[in-house]
Amino acid sequence: MRLIILGAGGYGRTVADVAAQAGQFREISFLDDNSTAMDVIGKCAEYERFRDRQTAFYPAFGNNEGRLKWLYHLREAGCVIPTIIHSSAYVSPTAQIESGAIILPHAIVNTNCVVKSGCIVNCGAIVDHGCVLEEGVHICVGAIVKAENRIPRCMKIEAGEVVQNRVYPL
Repeated sequence: MRLIILGAGGYGRTVADVAAQAGQFREISFLDDNSTAMDVIGKCAEYERFRDRQTAFYPAFGNNEGRLKWLYHLREAGCVIPTIIHSSAYVSPTAQIESGAIILPHAIVNTNCVVKSGCIVNCGAIVDHGCVLEEGVHICVGAIVKAENRIPRCMKIEAGEVVQNRVYPL
Protein backbone atom coordinates (compact mmCIF):
# COMPACT_ATOMS: atom_id res chain seq x y z
CA MET A 1 0.00 0.00 0.00
CA ARG A 2 1.10 3.57 -0.72
CA LEU A 3 0.74 6.41 1.79
CA ILE A 4 0.14 10.00 0.74
CA ILE A 5 0.54 12.50 3.55
CA LEU A 6 -1.24 15.83 3.26
CA GLY A 7 1.18 18.39 4.66
CA ALA A 8 4.96 18.19 4.19
CA GLY A 9 5.91 20.29 7.22
CA GLY A 10 7.44 19.10 10.48
CA TYR A 11 4.45 17.01 11.56
CA GLY A 12 4.10 15.51 8.08
CA ARG A 13 7.77 14.52 8.13
CA THR A 14 7.27 12.93 11.55
CA VAL A 15 4.31 10.93 10.24
CA ALA A 16 6.39 9.79 7.27
CA ASP A 17 9.25 8.71 9.52
CA VAL A 18 6.99 6.68 11.83
CA ALA A 19 5.05 5.19 8.90
CA ALA A 20 8.30 4.15 7.19
CA GLN A 21 9.50 2.46 10.37
CA ALA A 22 6.19 0.60 10.66
CA GLY A 23 6.94 -0.99 7.28
CA GLN A 24 3.31 -1.10 6.19
CA PHE A 25 3.75 1.18 3.15
CA ARG A 26 5.76 0.52 -0.01
CA GLU A 27 5.89 4.21 -0.92
CA ILE A 28 5.35 7.46 0.99
CA SER A 29 4.70 10.79 -0.75
CA PHE A 30 3.30 14.19 0.14
CA LEU A 31 0.70 16.64 -1.08
CA ASP A 32 1.36 20.18 0.10
CA ASP A 33 0.20 23.62 -1.00
CA ASN A 34 3.42 25.43 -0.05
CA SER A 35 6.32 23.04 -0.60
CA THR A 36 8.39 22.23 -3.67
CA ALA A 37 10.36 19.38 -2.07
CA MET A 38 11.16 16.44 -4.34
CA ASP A 39 8.73 14.08 -2.62
CA VAL A 40 5.79 16.50 -2.92
CA ILE A 41 3.71 15.20 -5.82
CA GLY A 42 0.99 17.85 -5.88
CA LYS A 43 -1.31 20.16 -3.95
CA CYS A 44 -3.64 18.92 -1.21
CA ALA A 45 -6.77 19.47 -3.32
CA GLU A 46 -5.34 17.09 -5.94
CA TYR A 47 -5.73 14.05 -3.67
CA GLU A 48 -8.55 12.65 -5.84
CA ARG A 49 -6.25 11.91 -8.75
CA PHE A 50 -4.23 9.58 -6.51
CA ARG A 51 -7.20 7.86 -4.88
CA ASP A 52 -7.39 4.11 -5.38
CA ARG A 53 -7.70 0.98 -3.25
CA GLN A 54 -3.92 0.75 -2.85
CA THR A 55 -3.45 4.27 -1.47
CA ALA A 56 -4.01 5.52 2.07
CA PHE A 57 -4.15 9.21 2.97
CA TYR A 58 -3.13 10.86 6.23
CA PRO A 59 -3.82 14.56 6.98
CA ALA A 60 -0.73 15.73 8.88
CA PHE A 61 -1.67 19.22 9.98
CA GLY A 62 -0.73 20.44 13.44
CA ASN A 63 -3.90 22.52 13.66
CA ASN A 64 -6.41 20.16 15.30
CA GLU A 65 -9.51 21.61 13.59
CA GLY A 66 -7.77 21.68 10.20
CA ARG A 67 -6.62 18.08 10.60
CA LEU A 68 -10.17 16.94 11.42
CA LYS A 69 -11.67 18.92 8.55
CA TRP A 70 -9.38 17.11 6.12
CA LEU A 71 -9.98 13.78 7.84
CA TYR A 72 -13.76 14.16 7.36
CA HIS A 73 -13.28 15.30 3.78
CA LEU A 74 -11.04 12.34 2.90
CA ARG A 75 -13.34 9.88 4.63
CA GLU A 76 -16.40 11.27 2.78
CA ALA A 77 -14.51 10.79 -0.49
CA GLY A 78 -14.01 7.12 0.37
CA CYS A 79 -10.28 7.36 1.03
CA VAL A 80 -8.45 4.84 3.20
CA ILE A 81 -7.25 6.49 6.45
CA PRO A 82 -4.63 4.47 8.36
CA THR A 83 -3.87 4.25 12.05
CA ILE A 84 -0.13 4.65 12.64
CA ILE A 85 1.54 3.29 15.77
CA HIS A 86 5.29 3.36 16.36
CA SER A 87 6.77 0.03 17.42
CA SER A 88 8.24 1.50 20.63
CA ALA A 89 4.84 2.74 21.83
CA TYR A 90 2.87 0.67 24.32
CA VAL A 91 -0.80 0.33 23.43
CA SER A 92 -2.83 -1.90 25.74
CA PRO A 93 -4.67 -4.70 23.96
CA THR A 94 -7.82 -3.35 25.66
CA ALA A 95 -7.38 0.13 24.15
CA GLN A 96 -9.32 1.22 21.07
CA ILE A 97 -7.41 3.30 18.52
CA GLU A 98 -9.52 4.70 15.67
CA SER A 99 -8.36 5.28 12.11
CA GLY A 100 -6.54 8.55 11.57
CA ALA A 101 -4.91 8.48 15.02
CA ILE A 102 -1.14 8.31 15.47
CA ILE A 103 0.80 7.02 18.47
CA LEU A 104 4.40 8.25 18.37
CA PRO A 105 7.61 6.73 19.83
CA HIS A 106 7.64 5.77 23.52
CA ALA A 107 4.05 6.89 24.08
CA ILE A 108 1.78 4.85 26.36
CA VAL A 109 -1.94 4.29 25.84
CA ASN A 110 -3.03 2.24 28.83
CA THR A 111 -5.87 -0.11 29.72
CA ASN A 112 -9.39 0.57 28.42
CA CYS A 113 -8.52 3.86 26.71
CA VAL A 114 -10.25 5.15 23.58
CA VAL A 115 -8.23 7.28 21.16
CA LYS A 116 -10.59 8.68 18.55
CA SER A 117 -9.91 9.71 14.98
CA GLY A 118 -7.39 12.44 14.27
CA CYS A 119 -5.68 12.23 17.66
CA ILE A 120 -1.94 12.61 18.18
CA VAL A 121 -0.34 10.92 21.18
CA ASN A 122 3.12 12.41 20.87
CA CYS A 123 6.56 11.13 21.86
CA GLY A 124 6.74 9.96 25.47
CA ALA A 125 3.17 11.01 26.28
CA ILE A 126 1.16 8.88 28.71
CA VAL A 127 -2.58 8.33 28.57
CA ASP A 128 -3.48 6.37 31.70
CA HIS A 129 -6.26 3.83 32.15
CA GLY A 130 -9.86 4.54 31.31
CA CYS A 131 -9.30 7.75 29.37
CA VAL A 132 -11.13 8.88 26.26
CA LEU A 133 -9.45 11.24 23.81
CA GLU A 134 -12.20 12.77 21.69
CA GLU A 135 -11.56 13.50 18.01
CA GLY A 136 -8.59 15.67 17.09
CA VAL A 137 -6.95 15.78 20.53
CA HIS A 138 -3.19 16.35 20.68
CA ILE A 139 -1.33 15.05 23.72
CA CYS A 140 2.02 16.78 23.30
CA VAL A 141 5.53 15.49 23.99
CA GLY A 142 5.88 14.11 27.51
CA ALA A 143 2.41 15.15 28.64
CA ILE A 144 0.52 12.93 31.07
CA VAL A 145 -3.21 12.41 31.18
CA LYS A 146 -3.96 10.57 34.40
CA ALA A 147 -6.80 8.09 34.81
CA GLU A 148 -10.44 8.45 33.86
CA ASN A 149 -10.42 11.68 31.88
CA ARG A 150 -12.44 12.48 28.76
CA ILE A 151 -10.33 15.06 26.92
CA PRO A 152 -12.63 17.30 24.82
CA ARG A 153 -12.56 17.38 21.04
CA CYS A 154 -9.56 19.20 19.51
CA MET A 155 -8.00 20.05 22.89
CA LYS A 156 -4.23 20.32 23.08
CA ILE A 157 -2.49 19.16 26.25
CA GLU A 158 0.86 20.96 26.18
CA ALA A 159 4.31 19.39 26.48
CA GLY A 160 5.05 18.25 30.02
CA GLU A 161 1.57 19.12 31.30
CA VAL A 162 -0.04 16.75 33.80
CA VAL A 163 -3.82 16.39 33.78
CA GLN A 164 -4.89 15.01 37.17
CA ASN A 165 -7.43 12.18 37.54
CA ARG A 166 -11.01 13.02 36.51
CA VAL A 167 -10.40 16.70 35.72
CA TYR A 168 -12.46 16.08 32.56
CA PRO A 169 -15.02 13.57 33.90
CA LEU A 170 -16.17 10.63 31.86
